[in-house]
Amino acid sequence: MPRLEELTPANLDAALAVRVHPDQEHRVAPVVKSLAEAYVHPGVAWPRLIVDGDRPVGFLMAFFDIDWKGDGSGDDIRSGLWRLNIAAAEQGRGYGRFAVDAVAAEIRRRGGSRLTTTWHPGPTGPEEFYVRLGFRPTGETSGGDAVGELDL
Repeated sequence: MPRLEELTPANLDAALAVRVHPDQEHRVAPVVKSLAEAYVHPGVAWPRLIVDGDRPVGFLMAFFDIDWKGDGSGDDIRSGLWRLNIAAAEQGRGYGRFAVDAVAAEIRRRGGSRLTTTWHPGPTGPEEFYVRLGFRPTGETSGGDAVGELDL
């Protein structure tokens, strides 16, 4: 049964060892970049190692209550999935779905009602995965990525 673990000195190396398929590396930042972003965005970033038994199978990082427009107006506050890295050998086993469900549960626990994520656009990107989980593309982009929303 998969579970999330907070990042600690004891599991840091396991998190850093999570690698996606080589042909996916240009579509998702490595775990080390996520951890650097988490360090400079404390209170917003929520990094977690995905573990099944004693095996690290992936990494996720969520974000909570950010000013999406970044204009200081506060009229578009969002939470969601910032990063999802499932280890190459572990893909297709339901860990991605588990990760999305876990972030959705945390957003609900914090009083939220929608989950935002982004994905690399194009035929080899993960849009189909997110759409199958119920995300709807919003037509927005963020840093060149497509934006999707899931109502919770």
